[in-house]
Amino acid sequence: MKIGLIDVDGHNFPNLPLMKISAFYKGHGDTAEFYDPLEGQCAPYDKVYISKVFTFTADYQYPIYADEIISGGTGYDISEKLPPDMESVMPDYSLYPRYSEAYGFLTRGCPRQCKFCIVGQKEGVVSRKVSDLSGFWNGQKSIKLLDPNLLACRDRISLLEQLIDSQSWIDFTQGLDIRLMTEEITDLIMKCKKKMIHFAWDSEKDSALICEKLRAFKKQTGIDRRKAGVYVLTNFNTSFAFDLYRVYEIRSMGFDPYIMIYDKEKADRQYIRLQRWVNGKRIFRTCERFEDYKPKIG
Repeated sequence: MKIGLIDVDGHNFPNLPLMKISAFYKGHGDTAEFYDPLEGQCAPYDKVYISKVFTFTADYQYPIYADEIISGGTGYDISEKLPPDMESVMPDYSLYPRYSEAYGFLTRGCPRQCKFCIVGQKEGVVSRKVSDLSGFWNGQKSIKLLDPNLLACRDRISLLEQLIDSQSWIDFTQGLDIRLMTEEITDLIMKCKKKMIHFAWDSEKDSALICEKLRAFKKQTGIDRRKAGVYVLTNFNTSFAFDLYRVYEIRSMGFDPYIMIYDKEKADRQYIRLQRWVNGKRIFRTCERFEDYKPKIG
């Protein structure tokens, strides 16, 4: 069969489902490629798979010449999942040759049920192992983990050991749940090769525990802002005063705060200013107080 693939969000980040779909069909002797309208007009595809991650991304605007069109991804329906025989294959990394890292999930699901996050609805409220590292890593020097809450999985120790044994650079792209950090887990994470590690402080809930755990992590590892950052969610369910408090507190601990704005298009200008001050690290280092920050206009 002739299979066409459409990455609606663009090619700025590899689309893992499309890589798996491509690998599945190629493994059965079929051809799979990014959809070409001119090619399709001359010789229609048997199937075209359209994948969209973000709901705000505009749909594909061009004609699709195919016997069957299949749409999927969070941008269309959070309940859509790949069939097990597709989900379990090694991704086809040749689909995105500009990216040299391995991409995948060791675990799915998260028990936190944060209202701003769809993971609980999409993947369940229990973090569970879905793959060994060998399921999507074939020797790449860097690994980008997409897990929503690796540390909440009961298999976390063995999975962290797999990451250590790989000797690859590990990027925990979604951050690690500092509330679940123990001395044993900290030791294992420190044995992983990593350029940066991220945690999150999203709301007032569990603030005392988060501060306690961050300080314990700092004391045990000695890591500072050059190696550890903390995501700070704003414009959701916290006051601006509390947002600013979190920034100052994280900096006082020796970590690097990073502002995330919920629904940025509708956010008040003060959140944009806060984000520019905090995330513009040269400014953040030289201007210690937000109250003194006066951004240039234009």
